[in-house]
Amino acid sequence: MAGVLIVGCGDIGRRVAKLYRARGEAVSGTARRPQRVAELAAEGIAPVLVDLDDPASLDDLPTADALVFYLAPPPPAGMVDPRMNAFLSGPAGSRPPSRIVYVSTSAVYGDCGGEWVTEGRAPAPSTDRGRRRLAAERALLDWQDATGIPVVILRVPGIYAAGRLPVRRLREGLPVLRAQDSPYTNRIHADDLAAVCVAAADRGRPGAAYNVSDGHPSTMTDYFNRIADLLELPRPPAVDMAEARRVLSPGMLSFLQDSRRLDNRRMREELGVTLRYPDLEAGLRSCRP
Repeated sequence: MAGVLIVGCGDIGRRVAKLYRARGEAVSGTARRPQRVAELAAEGIAPVLVDLDDPASLDDLPTADALVFYLAPPPPAGMVDPRMNAFLSGPAGSRPPSRIVYVSTSAVYGDCGGEWVTEGRAPAPSTDRGRRRLAAERALLDWQDATGIPVVILRVPGIYAAGRLPVRRLREGLPVLRAQDSPYTNRIHADDLAAVCVAAADRGRPGAAYNVSDGHPSTMTDYFNRIADLLELPRPPAVDMAEARRVLSPGMLSFLQDSRRLDNRRMREELGVTLRYPDLEAGLRSCRP
């Protein structure tokens, strides 16, 4: 294996890179902006300047025999992921990696009415955000069938950690949906997600999808209230759904139209993961200022 390549080397990618560098592995990571190049290099990550929206810029990606973590999001609009398609038909096709771990989203399941969801549930995304991710998953599995190179998919919900909390939103006093209307949502601490990425590379079954969560779903309202309490800020005002549709952003509303509880047994049992932060209480303790 020719080292590790992280496509979309942001916060989670840098956490993954740190784990591999501790193993003595060489790690490369992509950056879209020149100023990010120096930041990655300072962390011991070999930077590769690419624009995923420009297929020609992918020519220098060191994919050959590498373990690839694909963490880059799709474009913000549309029903497919042209970035993934360009990656698979370009560098991954001409210089095949040894394995790809793809960080997808639990939004591919759509609205499940608050039911517990295993990986055996057929995806039925209700938002374009989920449809783009499902299209990327299917493109990867078709590529696996054509090449025989293993792909592992991680279906990830909301990610939190110190530095990733909605502090500005709370300080601005923006509203949340009232508790009785708030759907179930799921979370994972950023450090636990990075550890799951490594476990998926080590032990994930080719072609398998894994729900990644702490297994203790709550609601978005509960999440914001707990963070407000942690930071000793006023809890946000609560509004009903009619008012929420009027005052909340389309992005926030897209997270409120689906309700599901992720079953994480496959992640724990097949990947052998023991979460450092097995519930929100434990995770938020690590975020205290």
